[in-house]
Amino acid sequence: MFPDRLASDPLVGTWVSLSDPAVAEMTAPGFDFVMLDTEHAPNDTETIADGIRAVEAADGDAVPLARALDNDLGAIKRLLDLGLAGVMVPMVETPEEAAAAVEAAKYPPEGSRGVAGTRASNYGRDLADYVERANDETALLVQIENERGVSNAEAIAATDGVDALFVGPADLSANLGVFGEFEGERFREAVESVLAAGAATDTPVGTLATTDAGIERYTSWGFDFLIAGTDAGHLQRGAASMRERARENL
Repeated sequence: MFPDRLASDPLVGTWVSLSDPAVAEMTAPGFDFVMLDTEHAPNDTETIADGIRAVEAADGDAVPLARALDNDLGAIKRLLDLGLAGVMVPMVETPEEAAAAVEAAKYPPEGSRGVAGTRASNYGRDLADYVERANDETALLVQIENERGVSNAEAIAATDGVDALFVGPADLSANLGVFGEFEGERFREAVESVLAAGAATDTPVGTLATTDAGIERYTSWGFDFLIAGTDAGHLQRGAASMRERARENL
């Protein structure tokens, strides 16, 4: 089960924002999971469904996750109904907001997720079995992206049903007034506070690294899992590298 893997293994995932499912299928091999995005990407339920199928069809053992548009019951359950291994909720600031995310992501009695014969349950053919398993097998990740979230990180992590914390480096650094200063003292202190909250509650903590330096930084700081780059970043860096190599040799 993916929540168990999150808790025990140093997982490496990748981020996919582009809506063409071929991108997810090409990117997935070798990764443990693929995070499909609906918050800052031109995706809707239909394109996420195609992305999930693409990840499942790809070589390797990657599983599909998705980030919800916001901490909304409808947004979360519509994603989970597509058959994801987990969902990530942005901008969680308090334990009450974490509890609301759990309420949306879990079937009764742990939550109030609605029951329907969707793709997650093989369109209803396996509905009873899926409802019985889903609460244990579906991961809930919550993002810590501002100072308020940092200050409440331990209480958020201790919320029943939260499987992992995820630091959003760009938003967190911006909220702290040090946008992009990932080596700076203020950003590091905030991150260390979140990592300490995870350690205190035995909750894994992950983040996004978009450069080699970022990977080295965050692994040395003690993150438990990483998303290593984004589809847009891979495409841009690969194109720039080949372009410059060609120009140098012509």
